[in-house]
Amino acid sequence: MKFTLNIWRQPDAVTAGKIHTYELDEVSEDMSFLEMLDVLNEDLNAKGEEPVAFDSDCREGICGSCGLMINGEAHGPEVTTTCQLHMRSFKDGDSITIEPWRADAFPVVKDLVVDRGAFDRIIQQGGYISVNTGAAPDAHATPVPKDKADRAFDVATCISCGACVAACPNGSASLFVGAKITHLGELPQGQAERDTRVVNMVAQHDHEGFGGCTNIGECTAACPKEIPLDVISRLNWDLHAALRHGK
Repeated sequence: MKFTLNIWRQPDAVTAGKIHTYELDEVSEDMSFLEMLDVLNEDLNAKGEEPVAFDSDCREGICGSCGLMINGEAHGPEVTTTCQLHMRSFKDGDSITIEPWRADAFPVVKDLVVDRGAFDRIIQQGGYISVNTGAAPDAHATPVPKDKADRAFDVATCISCGACVAACPNGSASLFVGAKITHLGELPQGQAERDTRVVNMVAQHDHEGFGGCTNIGECTAACPKEIPLDVISRLNWDLHAALRHGK
């Protein structure tokens, strides 16, 4: 397969970037999208040119570090992570535009790499349970109703990739925050800090410069783990409850 790749190149965080075009031949349809970029970088290295910087780690759809905008879609045309997207999802001869996540709160570091530290700082404001339990308790020590356990497990699959932010016209991270709030809010261990958690995490979300949610739904459509939109309703409900409690 042959592709024309239009790739955003930006040498650092302060220098203006622009699209560079590359032609790539002999791409296997079984290659992942990142393996295709590896082949491009091998060619660039052979020519003495600077390779394209992009993030990846596990390449198994687990870590969430590989996010890219591909033809204007977060992670590309399939509901999966970029590392699990394969070149058979495109047609021979296609022109593919590859850009970093589009969000002010995710500033570009270099080329396709963005700084997603804002997510880490939101988690630091309450995305945890700070109970000192000593040794690990028995699995059955704290009973959890099955429906709540299932719900917590389902939303805990969020991998913090940032596709929801990149896809949202407002650059909102409400789906990400809602997933974390819902995950911990469903469990009995998470009740003690429920009010302070949501207030602090939402305050950090706004401080980082993420936009507000207007229920467009692009976030859940782009989410590779299919986190449902109703976690944002849970986020808003918990926030309003905490404010009523004077938190």
